[in-house]
Order: sequence, then structure tokens, then C-alpha cells
Amino acid sequence: MPLDADTIVDRRRMRRKLTLWRVLAVLMAIAAVAVASTVWRTPSSGMLGSARGGFIERVTISGLIRTDRQRVEALERLAKSQAKAVIVHINSPGGTTSGSEELHHSLMRLRERKPTVVVVDGLAASGGYIAALGGDHIIAGETALIGSIGVLFQYPNVSDLLKTIGVRVETIKSSPLKAAPSGFEPTSPEAREAVEDIVKDSYAWFKDLVQKRRNMDDATLARVSDGRVFTGRQGLALRLVDELGGERAAIAWLEKEKKIDPGTPVRDFRLRDRFGDLPFLRTAALTLLDGVGLGSLAERLDGLGAIQAIERLNLDGLLALWHPPAAN
Repeated sequence: MPLDADTIVDRRRMRRKLTLWRVLAVLMAIAAVAVASTVWRTPSSGMLGSARGGFIERVTISGLIRTDRQRVEALERLAKSQAKAVIVHINSPGGTTSGSEELHHSLMRLRERKPTVVVVDGLAASGGYIAALGGDHIIAGETALIGSIGVLFQYPNVSDLLKTIGVRVETIKSSPLKAAPSGFEPTSPEAREAVEDIVKDSYAWFKDLVQKRRNMDDATLARVSDGRVFTGRQGLALRLVDELGGERAAIAWLEKEKKIDPGTPVRDFRLRDRFGDLPFLRTAALTLLDGVGLGSLAERLDGLGAIQAIERLNLDGLLALWHPPAAN
């Protein structure tokens, strides 16, 4: 039986209301997860990686590195725990210079209390390599990528675009170098020189760190510090790493150098509450969208890499970061 116009309109209205309620349900569920991440922190569960003995702790550092007070505090608790040793797995292209320095110092303090081995799973470039320098011993896979010793300062300049569309940004500032460089106007020679001084100073700090931690002569330092990445095999010959392998090699080194029983169990140490973990929230959000009938939207958001894009946009300041050229 054909439907009349009023029935069709009513059904469309009901469908729109149903979609609205589905979206609201997703938002409420995500908010509930966020609230649970703070409410569920009892005195026992809030102490991430609480002190336990007779084991080796496994710490995983992946993705972009930025300053992280919770990570610093977690590593401080780990240093005071009864763990016999720590294996730090790194898979990171780097991040902010300040965040990488903070992580490096945290690992240096950790190694003063616990034997600490770094295992490069796939990538320890730029800031990721700064972090790796905090360990007693660096192990990398033969095809892992390491190095990218250098820093950069990037900012978009849209002054030509603004001129084309007839938009002018007026600025009143106390001195010529205040808030310089700016993406709204051509970079002055003075502003460029000021930024170059910052980059050169941070680059010198990075190279000095590499030379001291890796006991490297000037010739080798000059060869490895031109910004390129190296494979684990190349890095071994250039003293960027100590050994090729993975976690088994780390355990063998701990047995040989630190007299730790190779049968000691290895356990994961969480650097943050699992409810506040980005991959967990990402999975929860996508699952909720799919569960309320918005699976196509979930696939679209995941395919666009929205979370990864937001994470990159959140980086600010001087960067110690490596990434391959984007594909055309």
C-alpha cells in the first residue's frame, strides 16, 4: 500500500531523531569513560606499576613524545620499586625537544637505581633516540631505524595567501622580535637569525649528548649527526647502538653484565592509567559508534587518521622529530 506524504515526513522525522539520540548516546558513553578514568583511581589502583619483586619490568614508549608529568612520576615509582631491572621498548619518531629531554632525564635517573636496557623495536629517531640515550645499553633490530640527530623549527607562512584574498593582519608589539617569526607576515632577517640561533644551540646540545653517552670521537659524530637515519646494522658500526637483537638479547645482556637470572619473569609496567590511554579511548569511541549503527562514520574517522592528525597538531615549540616524506 503506497504511503502518503504525511507518513513519509513522519518517518523521516523519526529517523532524524533516532540518529540524534544515537550520537548523544555515544557522547555520553565517552564522557562516562573519561569520568571513570578519574573516579576509579583508588589508592591501590592509582599507583601504576606498584612495587613488586622478583621480576623485570617492561616499559613501552611509542608515538610522539611530549612533556608528560604522569610519565615522569610513573618512572620515579618504578625506580623505587623492587624490580630487578627494566627493559625499555622504544618505537618513536621523536616529538618536542623539551619532552624528549624530560624523558631522557627520567630514564637516566631510573638507570641510577635499576639496570636499564633500551630495545628499539622499529624506530628511535631524533627525540626517540634522545630517550634511548638514557639507558645503560641500546639494542636495535637489524632493520630498525635510528638516528636523525638534529632539531627543527617549522611554521606555516600564509602571508602570500592572505595578500591574495585581501586579508591583512595588523600587529602592535613591544619590539621587532616579539612573537617572531609569524606566519602572517614575511620572516625578517633578524627573526630568521634568532630562530637559527635557537636551532643551532639545541643541535649542539643534542650532539654533545650523543658524544658523551656513546663515547664517540669527533669524526664519527660528524658522520652520524647530519640528520639522516640509519638501520640498526649501520648504527652498530657507527656506535649508535651496542648490539643487534630484541628482548631476548636484552635479557641475555642483563644476565651477563648484571648477573640477573634469565628466568626472571618480565612484566609490563603501565606509564599511565589504562582509562586515560589514547589507544583505549580511540578503540572505545570507534566501538561505540559502530554499536549504535554509525559504523560507516567510525570507519571514515579511523581511515582519515583524525586522532593521529590531532596528535601532531598538538606539538608545539622546538621539535626533535623525524618523518619520511609524504607520498604524493
